Amino acid sequence: MEQQNWTMVTYFIIKGISDVPELQLPIFLLVLLIYLITLGGNVTIFLLVCLDHHLHTPMYFFLANLSILDISCSSITLHKILTSFISGDNTVSVPKCLVQIFAFLSLTCDELLVLAAMSYDRYVAICKPLHYHQVMNSKLCVLLACLCWVCGFLESIPTFMKTFELTCYESNMINHFYCDIVPVLKLSCSDTSFLQLYILTVGVVVCAFTPFALTFISYIFIIATILSIRSSSGRHRSTHVPLTL
Repeated sequence: MEQQNWTMVTYFIIKGISDVPELQLPIFLLVLLIYLITLGGNVTIFLLVCLDHHLHTPMYFFLANLSILDISCSSITLHKILTSFISGDNTVSVPKCLVQIFAFLSLTCDELLVLAAMSYDRYVAICKPLHYHQVMNSKLCVLLACLCWVCGFLESIPTFMKTFELTCYESNMINHFYCDIVPVLKLSCSDTSFLQLYILTVGVVVCAFTPFALTFISYIFIIATILSIRSSSGRHRSTHVPLTL
């Protein structure tokens, strides 16, 4: 039987984007710039939505949720490059790596679901303008936002639990700039068939196809409604409905 190099891993080494020493500083500065722009833009949006009463509408409510998700995703994925350059330590413990995987998968799913909720809000505003205030009330908006957050985290729990059951790895070198599920599964010598099947079925259906289908259908109805309005003034009124949360 062929001898394989299996080992128990207590930490991973994040390889990063490049091993060339001359590129480390430019990469760090570029990543830092991207992170600061992302952070600054989303914090500004969130504060404006919170402080400006005129922005207390369903659309901006979901946009504020989207800003929080963008800040969280950026912080989770980019912080390791920044801290590794400053501290010189590019290692991460296995539990922290798996928690990062769980958080990133959850927040990514949340983001897609929030985009679907925003498309539904636009559908009601344009296709059902007379019933908009009755349908998109504050209770429904909060309920939709909570469902998006909860569904994203619930969908990622099985992946999180199964990754903790991985007992051995062929290497502890992750060829990526953060802990992601695919590079970790490639390193594992444990049985990952359930995880791969779960990601390809439940993960894709819940986190990718369902939000995409809902968003696509909503905008099909929106486009059809706009095209059915004959006068240009009618089109202008339909896309500028006064919306208040």
